[in-house]
Amino acid sequence: MDILNYAFMQRALLAALLVGVAAPAVGIYLVQRRQAIMGDGIGHVALTGVALGFLLQTSRVWMAVLVAALGAVIMELVRSYGKARGDIALAMLFYGGMAGGVMIINLAPGGSTANLSSYLFGSLNSVSTEDVVTTAVLAAFVIAITLGLRRQLFAVCQDEEFARVTGLPVRALNLLLAVTAAVTVTVAMRAVGLLLVSALLVVPVAAAQQATRGFAMTLALAIGIGVLVTLSGTVVSFYADVPPGASIVLLAIAVFALMSLLAAPLARKRAKSAAAAPDRCTLEVPGSRAAMDDVGV
Repeated sequence: MDILNYAFMQRALLAALLVGVAAPAVGIYLVQRRQAIMGDGIGHVALTGVALGFLLQTSRVWMAVLVAALGAVIMELVRSYGKARGDIALAMLFYGGMAGGVMIINLAPGGSTANLSSYLFGSLNSVSTEDVVTTAVLAAFVIAITLGLRRQLFAVCQDEEFARVTGLPVRALNLLLAVTAAVTVTVAMRAVGLLLVSALLVVPVAAAQQATRGFAMTLALAIGIGVLVTLSGTVVSFYADVPPGASIVLLAIAVFALMSLLAAPLARKRAKSAAAAPDRCTLEVPGSRAAMDDVGV
């Protein structure tokens, strides 16, 4: 393929591959606990980190990691203690992150909002060797956490009270998941863009859920879909000369639509089988050994 003759495309495809694996690996937990919009909020906050990188003339990615992680921790604390007014506090944090980023980038020497374009929507030719190395390190961290602690994270996302009774450090695991989500957002921002990264956390998982029922199979299929759409979207972006983030997200939505159409007959078949089966009364406690058998441990 002639596309591989370009060094910048080699770097872009490698970054896309890493993002395709890392994003669904975190997204499955966010979807499970109905926090699909969290990635969007972290993306807004990470924009301030990128702008600070411009202002302080330091690494934009690592500064974004620091600010996004701090924002994610605040979001988790607000979720835990905010109660009725928690949504208002989160909204202020989201909007403040976006506004702060735009303000700071205009204060940076020679800065302008145009400098943020590649971070907002992704860019092929701006992915440097340093970006690839940083992305690889951060993606390795994300995969290690999401797979190494999958049983504990599954239990906490399924039922916090049950997880607390079993002795799991629920508060620490929630904060760790929030930080991991923040790292994932910064991993994906060069390939997908901060404004669209939330879609890559959610859509591959939602698509996989159309065809699978267990946690392990859903995770595996979601990662497969993530890799497929990130690599395909990057190639489409090269030939069509459009932002890679838009291509990747639109392809992910197309896969979701296709999986939904294919899953409809299967769902009807399952419903008929369930109706024909003898009546049974079963009880499965969320987070129990039976519920976690399919986590892969």
